[in-house]
Amino acid sequence: MSEFYGCRTLGEVLTRQARARPEAVAMIFEERVTRYGELEARAHQVANALAAMGLGPRDRVAYLGKNSDLFFELLFGAAKGNVVLVPMNWRLALPEMRTVLHDAAVSVLFVGRAFGEVAAQLQVPGLERFVSMDGADTAWPDFEAWRDAQSSEPQEIAIDPNDTALQLYTSGTTGLPKGVELTSRNIMTFLDCYESPDVLRLTPDDVSLVSLPVFHFAGVGVGLMCLAQGARTVILEEVNVARIVESIERHRLTAFVMVPAVILMVVQHCETQPADVSSVRHLTYGASPIAEDVLRRAMRVFANAGFCQVYGSTESGAVATFLAPEHHDPARGKLRSCGHGYPGIGLRVVDPDGNALPSGEIGEIVVRGPCVMKGYWRNPQATAAAFFPDGWLRTGDAGYFDEAGFLYIYDRVKDMIVTGAENVYPAEVENALFGHPAIADAAVIGVPDARWGEAVKAIVVLRPGVEATAEDIIGYARERIAGFKLPKSVDFVEALPRNPTGKVLRRQLREPYWRGHERRVS
Repeated sequence: MSEFYGCRTLGEVLTRQARARPEAVAMIFEERVTRYGELEARAHQVANALAAMGLGPRDRVAYLGKNSDLFFELLFGAAKGNVVLVPMNWRLALPEMRTVLHDAAVSVLFVGRAFGEVAAQLQVPGLERFVSMDGADTAWPDFEAWRDAQSSEPQEIAIDPNDTALQLYTSGTTGLPKGVELTSRNIMTFLDCYESPDVLRLTPDDVSLVSLPVFHFAGVGVGLMCLAQGARTVILEEVNVARIVESIERHRLTAFVMVPAVILMVVQHCETQPADVSSVRHLTYGASPIAEDVLRRAMRVFANAGFCQVYGSTESGAVATFLAPEHHDPARGKLRSCGHGYPGIGLRVVDPDGNALPSGEIGEIVVRGPCVMKGYWRNPQATAAAFFPDGWLRTGDAGYFDEAGFLYIYDRVKDMIVTGAENVYPAEVENALFGHPAIADAAVIGVPDARWGEAVKAIVVLRPGVEATAEDIIGYARERIAGFKLPKSVDFVEALPRNPTGKVLRRQLREPYWRGHERRVS
């Protein structure tokens, strides 16, 4: 892939826009409007403020908060100072947050409003400094005052494109979080790929939206993509369907990215409360599969928009395939495909030994190229397990190519559950369940859900002579894991099916719930 308009590092992307269009609006967050020249100057101030705290190249700072324009000031400032930013999933339980912050060796935490009390309870070794954003806690330095005490003169720092710029955490099959190290090179490749006219090429006349959480690549990546291309970017604190529809009408949004679960909610809203969404010309979606019925309804609601599906993972820098707008014509019969690979990015379907399979045969989808992560932070074993020896990244998804080279996702090689675009790993939920005094054995699977794609279900074996209800078990887990990971239902059985080595046969557990579905992801 070529470098994004000659930019080698994340910080250079902002500089390019600021020099070309300093007075153009970059971000709108509630009543705050930030122009590109202002954003560039503030990013330099943040970089200098981080340096004044003694932070240098490859040190890590974290952000705990919902979406905000101040997050992007921090992100670009960290990038200009070669400091790695770790966006925190604010939906995690306190023990999970502590694990992530400790693993990342974070020394400074930037806290968004409504998270002051949470941050004060963290008590992570080495984490002693906090900066308050939008009044999170008056006992800590205020972000804007902290920023404005510094010069906006650029630092003289040599930044290697292969240095880590962003560290996003994703759970593993063991339930332990892993820090995905994304470099400037990875991010430039992402920007190159998505800048294609078939995916989401924007112009300075476009108005886009960031509503997905910035602790996901789907949120932070969309924001970077919009700002890199010079669009006006409207930022919502979180996904709120009424606010999304209002933003479309108020700001005349022209292009944005949504996950299928949000698309369904927006479509349902617009079907019952008609709104003027005629300004939307391009809608990109991804992060989880979409039901064909939902897609067809969305195409009716957003009748002026071209649709593009994207498939990728955090580890692949959100890059793998795209289904172009012209292939969303139902007559072409490709609506259930996730499309073709990008130029310059390797894409295969392989057998368990990593050998490429011919079209029509189901195997694991693998990706190779400059989009692929540096690795998992301080986790060489997990990094090695994520790749075949020749450098192909294992996605954990099973799929096949048709004769025309279109990729179809069939199932997951791994056991991950995707519910509303959130990744949930069964082992993590099972770990939270097994401490319950009534549980003798348990397994967690994903089952079809019309709204969220998949829902988390627990299959439980009770101890002899002990009783417990589904509500008891869900309530027990609620104290230990994030809400989106909780089982939505519990079935009780006498025994779990296992193979001779004791491994739970999840496919056998899932089969009754998925019977009749053409593919085993919703």
